[in-house]
Amino acid sequence: MINYIVQPGGTLTGRIRVPGDKSISHRSVMLGSLAKGTTRVSGLLEGEDVLSTLAAFRAMGVQAEGPDKGNLVIHGVGLHGLKAPRQPLDMGNSGTAMRLMAGILAGQAFDSEVIGDESLSKRPMKRVSEPLNSMGAAISSADGGRPPLRIKGGQKLHGIDYTMPVASAQVKSSLLLAGLYANGETSVTEPAPTRDHTERMLRGFGYAVDTKGARIGIRGGGSLKACTIDVPADISSATFFLVGASIAPGSDLVLEHVGINPTRIGVLNILRLMGANLELLNAREVGGEPVADIRVRAARLRGIRIPEDQVPLAIDEFPALFIAAACAEGETVLTGAHELRVKESDRIAVMAQGLKQLGIATRETPDGIVIQGGSLRDGTVASQGDHRIAMAFSMSALRARGAITIEDCKNVATSFPAFPELATRAGLAVGVTQDA
Repeated sequence: MINYIVQPGGTLTGRIRVPGDKSISHRSVMLGSLAKGTTRVSGLLEGEDVLSTLAAFRAMGVQAEGPDKGNLVIHGVGLHGLKAPRQPLDMGNSGTAMRLMAGILAGQAFDSEVIGDESLSKRPMKRVSEPLNSMGAAISSADGGRPPLRIKGGQKLHGIDYTMPVASAQVKSSLLLAGLYANGETSVTEPAPTRDHTERMLRGFGYAVDTKGARIGIRGGGSLKACTIDVPADISSATFFLVGASIAPGSDLVLEHVGINPTRIGVLNILRLMGANLELLNAREVGGEPVADIRVRAARLRGIRIPEDQVPLAIDEFPALFIAAACAEGETVLTGAHELRVKESDRIAVMAQGLKQLGIATRETPDGIVIQGGSLRDGTVASQGDHRIAMAFSMSALRARGAITIEDCKNVATSFPAFPELATRAGLAVGVTQDA
């Protein structure tokens, strides 16, 4: 077991670039593999999740060179060029990869099985298997709709008009990817906006996507054309440093080349409502995705009631935002975030337990949490193998009275392989230990 021991205090200063966006990296590998021609990717996240996706496509006959320092060359085989894998496709810890792969595999001529690690094997998959099956797919799962997923090939898919009961970019993307193989139009209507990387990237690969308000549609029968992709730095990974620099007195930090897609900036909106000092510099567009450098300076944060319309736009950033709330003056209230209970862990419960260990008063609700800002003491918290919780509690040490130990941090490598080193360079004293 890998643990972090983070010394108290410190400031975050200088300029850093966090790893590439995980969502965009996954989709780069997937669409690059399904395109005709050679796709070149720079800035790719070389975390375990993305490497699992790349390994799955290699197992289906896709040739790729790299990744090497974020550079990857993919020799696409076209939408119908994948070959049957000889063994189950292991998605490791990645719910994104499993759900999006289900949509792609539903349209293949061969049978396949998708598996994951212990954490992923507990996550709900009915949200994608049921609408995919209504398109004509044949997907079965373990008890409770959980992995592994077994997908029967050779099915004739047809387009559907699906209204999602819960906002989910993963479900939307899975259905749109299946729609590449379906007869007619496949459309998805969202109850609230979610990240639109799939739609943007499909267009980048030359595939028409029709967006009218909350409805996104795609017609089957086309093809993807290889392109060049520059993956921006991941705003989810940048969030830990945005919070850390906000709460640590004297901090002044610039995060370079961060993706600021409008469907992902909930964290910026929420932090600004809390009084954070954030400045976007050198805003530009790279490969169809908006990016900017973000300057963040220490600020006096205040507790707020988080607007529910911001929740889908910041769903992965809440563990770090809970640390901001713990250091803010007054009470922070989150509602409308039931999705947090079915992530890599029950992030509401695990964060509440850890904050209580550090002396912060919290109250869980079915779809959220109430956090009373206070003074953080030293202590030991359990991340429950959740990478975002491990990194969030690391930042809490900047305002703690003593050292904080975070247990079970191995899965940080899924999204941020060099987190301890980069955090230490910015000014956070992170020690790494390994239990026998």
